[in-house]
Amino acid sequence: MHALQGKTLLLTGASMGIGRALAVALAEQGVHLVINARSEDLLRETRKMCGKVVGGAGTEVRDIAGDASSAATVRAMLEAAQELGSFHGFIHAAGILHPGPFVWELSAEEFLAVFQANVLVAHQLIRACLPVLLEQGKGLAVFFGSGAAEKTQPGIAAYCAAKAAEEHLARQLAAEASQVTSLIYRPGIVETRMQSQARESVGGAAEQLQAVFRPWKEQGQLMTAEESAAGLVRLLAADLPRLHGKTWDIRDL
Repeated sequence: MHALQGKTLLLTGASMGIGRALAVALAEQGVHLVINARSEDLLRETRKMCGKVVGGAGTEVRDIAGDASSAATVRAMLEAAQELGSFHGFIHAAGILHPGPFVWELSAEEFLAVFQANVLVAHQLIRACLPVLLEQGKGLAVFFGSGAAEKTQPGIAAYCAAKAAEEHLARQLAAEASQVTSLIYRPGIVETRMQSQARESVGGAAEQLQAVFRPWKEQGQLMTAEESAAGLVRLLAADLPRLHGKTWDIRDL
């Protein structure tokens, strides 16, 4: 029995990539979900996939499409989770890259979009969920981090800065709310839309960025989204309190 079986979690970024694979993998373990992404059609596909998984009988999955940097969207997600019962927290897997430009070439709108998807969504989830979880005296808060948080990589300046901010926000939460298990999960180098965008990026720093991302594909170093998601599912099957306040990289598991 998985440690989260019968519990209900919010999951952002569930329309594709690791988020979709994670939704299916958690549903298979009997975890109830409220999934979110901006694309209603893709999100609905994920929900249908969750309903078809072997071993997922009895698992309930609801989809709430919309921008999770909006407080109203996150409130709707939380309300749906509370209706399902046994609400236990959230996993923030959403993100935006906007690769290619030098930092001064990024428009204000592009820069803001990266921070909204990674950092502001994280804060909205914390604002909405922590009062409920603290009242319960337990819960889970998972943030998708990245090695980019520790690097200076031309072509993804906003993403590097946003991941550094998101990871620090997660550590702040761990320090301020010890009752809730808060952790950072770095999913590894995974074949996702972000990888494809980086390989085909345009802008002043695109050539430098492609020199890093293209060899991973050419040399077969990329994991599948399913492999990365499975790493987090295995991690969350462990004794949850021991995960608190730490950064977990799939390559070290």
